[in-house]
Amino acid sequence: MARIAVNTRLLLEDKMEGIGWFAYETLKRITRDHPEHEFIFIFDRPYSKKFIFANNVKPVVLFPPARHPFLYLIYFHWVMSIYLWFKKVDLFISPDGIMPLKLSAPVLNVIHDINFEHRPKDLPFFHRWFYTHYYKRYAHACNRLATVSEYSKQDIAKTYGIDTDKIDVVYNGANEKYVPLDEEAQHKVRHRYANGRPYFVYVGSINPRKNIANLLRAFDAFKKELASDMKLVLVGNKMQDNSEVNDVYMQMINKQDVLFLGRVSTSDLKDILASAYALTYVPFFEGFGIPILEAMYCEVPVITSSVTSMPEVAGDAALLVDPNSVKAIKEAMLEMYSNHEHRKELIKKGKLQRKKFSWDLTAEKLWLSVEKVLQQK
Repeated sequence: MARIAVNTRLLLEDKMEGIGWFAYETLKRITRDHPEHEFIFIFDRPYSKKFIFANNVKPVVLFPPARHPFLYLIYFHWVMSIYLWFKKVDLFISPDGIMPLKLSAPVLNVIHDINFEHRPKDLPFFHRWFYTHYYKRYAHACNRLATVSEYSKQDIAKTYGIDTDKIDVVYNGANEKYVPLDEEAQHKVRHRYANGRPYFVYVGSINPRKNIANLLRAFDAFKKELASDMKLVLVGNKMQDNSEVNDVYMQMINKQDVLFLGRVSTSDLKDILASAYALTYVPFFEGFGIPILEAMYCEVPVITSSVTSMPEVAGDAALLVDPNSVKAIKEAMLEMYSNHEHRKELIKKGKLQRKKFSWDLTAEKLWLSVEKVLQQK
């Protein structure tokens, strides 16, 4: 039996995003599938009992809550280091990349991507400083790394000088709630959120890396070229400086057809996505891009970027575009809207492509990484 400590600070009820869902879906399966091991879940604030997945999970709360780079240093480098030293754990797992630098126990670290190394100005100053200063050190200090795409594996290896043999690829999955809706249900969703009109949908945070400004420009160009009642629905929190997005939006001719919904619950999001005409997801950089997979599980066709990890996730089941080209994004929208046979073909291909990814597979591969580290002891 091994005693395995896990950084679970991103398991937050009703507030989870990509990395939080990765932790939730993998840990839920791993703890239940391996009752022979003891798991210590380390939270940084009061936790929901629903995150204590099995009897072999022992929760603990350490303070202070780690929500700022300076608090990361106190929480991980001091408080957690001391706690883990006293607990004499056999392994420490961090699903979000941050870890104590000085541990006697071996570490499996999950770095989902290093977008901050390529687009540092997208982040506030202190976050940018923390990530660019410490993540290379974390990558070298851990015993083994996992990441969520082959693209990220090669990027981390090249940027940080890490041997690729040290890095395992554990693809993301999609929540089992993402399923197709029948036409009647879609009709109700469209009336609730888009005045009954068809819509393109974007899912994700509203920040510079997500390329919302070019998406808005492309949608405006699409509406100018083709008279339609199509709308654009954007779901996600606004983050950092969005002055460019605000400026572009105010200059749009068709801004009345753009709907910002903000953050919504998973139960609402799955219906909004499953009722969309297509997903328009064109970031400049992604380590994986979970909305691409979620759309495929909802049998919604996808327009996405031709850069970083997105072609790897989308395969041949999406229209791939240059995220820097407003014209390319617009043309993809026009193709999706006017070529019904092509749209049907993309949905069909999406049903095949999605089989490559599931949370069951993610958990299995992450556990293989765990075993590799435990065997090194």
